Amino acid sequence: MSRPLHRGAPAIRVTSSSNDLLDSQVKEQTEKEEFDRNQSSHRFPFWSLFSDNSPLTKYDATDNGFASDPFTVGTPRSRHRLTMLLLKSSLVVIVILALTGSFWWTLSISTSSRGHIFHSSRRLQEQLVSDLWDIGELSFGTSRMKEIEFCPGELENYIPCFNVSENLDSGFSDGNEYDRVCRQGSRQNCLVLPPMNYKIPLRWPTGRDIIWVANVKITGQEVFTSGSLTKRMMMLEEEQISFRSASLMFDGVEDYSHQIAEMIGLRNESNFIQAGIRTILDIGCGYGSFGAHLFSEQILTICIANYESSGSQVQLTLERGLPAMIGSFSSKQLPYPSLSFDLLHCARCGIDWDKKDGTFLIEVDRVLRPGGYFVWTSPLINVQSSLRNKEKQKRWNFVRDFAENLCWELMSQQDETVVWKKTSKKTCYNSRKSGSGPSICSKVQDVEFPYYRPLQNCIGGMHSRRWVPIEERATWPSRSNLNRSELALYGLHLDELNEDTANYRIIVRNYWSLLSPLIFSDHPKRPGDEDPSPPYNMLRNVLDMNARYGGLNAALLEARKSVWVMNVVPTTGPKYLPLILDRGYFGVLHDWCEAFPTYPRTYDMVHAEGLLSLESSQHWRCTMVDIFTEIDRMLRPEGWIIIRDTALLIDSARVLTRRLKWEARVIEIESNNDERLLICQKPFFKRQPS
Repeated sequence: MSRPLHRGAPAIRVTSSSNDLLDSQVKEQTEKEEFDRNQSSHRFPFWSLFSDNSPLTKYDATDNGFASDPFTVGTPRSRHRLTMLLLKSSLVVIVILALTGSFWWTLSISTSSRGHIFHSSRRLQEQLVSDLWDIGELSFGTSRMKEIEFCPGELENYIPCFNVSENLDSGFSDGNEYDRVCRQGSRQNCLVLPPMNYKIPLRWPTGRDIIWVANVKITGQEVFTSGSLTKRMMMLEEEQISFRSASLMFDGVEDYSHQIAEMIGLRNESNFIQAGIRTILDIGCGYGSFGAHLFSEQILTICIANYESSGSQVQLTLERGLPAMIGSFSSKQLPYPSLSFDLLHCARCGIDWDKKDGTFLIEVDRVLRPGGYFVWTSPLINVQSSLRNKEKQKRWNFVRDFAENLCWELMSQQDETVVWKKTSKKTCYNSRKSGSGPSICSKVQDVEFPYYRPLQNCIGGMHSRRWVPIEERATWPSRSNLNRSELALYGLHLDELNEDTANYRIIVRNYWSLLSPLIFSDHPKRPGDEDPSPPYNMLRNVLDMNARYGGLNAALLEARKSVWVMNVVPTTGPKYLPLILDRGYFGVLHDWCEAFPTYPRTYDMVHAEGLLSLESSQHWRCTMVDIFTEIDRMLRPEGWIIIRDTALLIDSARVLTRRLKWEARVIEIESNNDERLLICQKPFFKRQPS
């Protein structure tokens, strides 16, 4: 079993604000070798990690990977090159003398004051090395390390892999044009600028009810003509869109939630937790008002909807600080394991469940846990309306009969809403009439970790060891602490999860104290009595790019931070996504060499522990530039990036942050000399009027 990168939970200390590219002694040796080498080229360290596939110039890399030399012997350029070499050699001598003198001076300091002065001396040494590196970059030329350019203005909502017009041109139709298609070369390595008049979102919980109009792409007509039940629960003001539930206009979502609870057999929605409901997948969520209402009841609702170029349900939901991602029921399975959610909800979500021979309903069944619920609200369900329209009645009858063949129990039907309950007993499938309903998937077909596989026409999840009815699972928040038998399904011991949780408690405390612009000052320090720690609601939308067991999520909730976490399990890493979902968190499978299915500017913080090591172990299927420009696209202006990895990879990443225009600082981990922390903040670049 692949073991995750060791997590220490150490105290940390801050190094200088310089580039921190290499250990000083290794740097001296590298520089001397480069200056003494009588070759016709210079090669930038770790360049294979940074390549962004930009066109080569006549002074760029040749076929063998080295830069061709434009200088010839006996020309003025040759003399210029000799002068530059002499200048560099002089600087190297200065660095060696400075470091040597500093070393002997440090040895002469008394033991009582040595530690304090060492850190100041170390910062000066590193700054000197950084300055030498800067001069070296100038002499190499700017073609390779130039800053990444901004994207054109029309790409302010750019999402790679979602191009409806290109899909239509390729012959996609019948809803498949909204599919996610990651074509070769579809990614553009540029920095997406925010829209004109963009403003930093309001903090939670205010930001749940009020968002800035300029931050999202939506027209007034789309606001007033939205068809979804929850889409209509909004008001357009001068600069804001308001979702205030205090208005009489919004009593509908409370009444609607109360109605669903009663149809399930509960007193009201506050009893969802006791009934085993913690995670809800809201299909075509409108603008997230259903999930926003349930959030106060500790119900985690994730919205999925098709890509939309304007008036996007996903974009507005994320802007409100609510979980959402782009996903569609068209031709591919969702990137979630089987048996992932306690309830699926569709309120006029625009999906024709009777199409494609019920394949969409089979996918609902796959991701629904045993004993879970499917809630559907649609005019098609209205009995009186269906009786007057034979076509509607035919469609409703198909869905009702197909659900019965899936072993769903019709619990209640009121007005336009119906509630089904998935069976908790596998024996139900064997008791069906021969030839009625879809068959059970074979072990080969029943893949527990599908990644955008074609939709299946057989019932999945039956071979999973995680077939446990929701009423037999521990209720939230006890669910987050899995017992020994549950952990054994993933090959884990209780001690491993406890150690991971304990480590992250300390890590989160350290992280939170570093999330301040003070970290980038000349004299960095953590917030103290004069500068209090960042508030609990400083962050809302958090993305963990390599979530493992969900430890960051657990620690943030335990520390009572007002966040939700998108836990991402890379396709190339250990498959612990079912464990994360079984703990009552949300997560998704993703390949980080492809674009994440979200709009630009949707996360306040991105965290990546061990991701660079994971990708390097796969021989860098994509470049570090690809991964970092995708992080920049997803991150809001003034958002934070925290990367923890090996010292070598962190030093390489630190170089790249300059190209991305991020503020950055490397943090040393005292108890683990092999790892470092890179703290970055994305600046707020305002678009200039054209």
